[in-house]
Amino acid sequence: MKVTVWNEYRHEKESDVVRGVYPDGIHAQIASFLNGHEVTTATLDDEEHGLTDEVLDRTDVLVWWGHKAHDEVSDEVAERVRQRVLRGMGLVVLHSAHFSKPFKLLMGTSCDLKWREANEKERIWIVDPAHPIASGLGEYFELPEEEMYGEHFDIPAPDELIMLSWFEGGEVFRSACTFKRGNGKIFYFRPGHETHPTYYDENVQKVIQNGVEWVGSSKGTRHYYGNYQPLEDIKENHND
Repeated sequence: MKVTVWNEYRHEKESDVVRGVYPDGIHAQIASFLNGHEVTTATLDDEEHGLTDEVLDRTDVLVWWGHKAHDEVSDEVAERVRQRVLRGMGLVVLHSAHFSKPFKLLMGTSCDLKWREANEKERIWIVDPAHPIASGLGEYFELPEEEMYGEHFDIPAPDELIMLSWFEGGEVFRSACTFKRGNGKIFYFRPGHETHPTYYDENVQKVIQNGVEWVGSSKGTRHYYGNYQPLEDIKENHND
């Protein structure tokens, strides 16, 4: 599959701490473990944010990480991404990209939540072990330090809830959710605060790998809308 990994790439340029964790950018680290795919990267400061029609036309799966510059993404590009998802492109939304323009457009809600930066432990329970995104995982896995996200998470009820996070402070969070919009599949995965080495964790990498495979899997039959010609001959007068 052809995968495009998109990242704001702002924290890494502005913070020595983040640059120390991801010297080449979060996008480069994520791209490094998506083995078996044709992977390219794009960032906010690229022309059209690196998401031109040509790029999206050849993208099977778009992976999105953003945090501090959601408002700098143009409405035109956000709508372009939304339309591609409706047509069948897969979308993997990571961590604070819950507030990204494309995700909010596709959800139709505020996508707001509780949060806290306290370097606390996160335990991620697999609640749908039969789902392909959970393949290769145990009953749970832990991250020693992460940012807390807590309920209520203002999203539509997910089509599937695959993982549930518990935090040291007591909160829980729906941390791995899937949605279908039009012909496209969406996977939201919570972990990934920029100051923590989360994307080096083997379990996190496995989840993202599985998520890319799942959202990029069979897109099904393309349906057509509007005026439609009959498949059979229609009698001129049904009252005869």
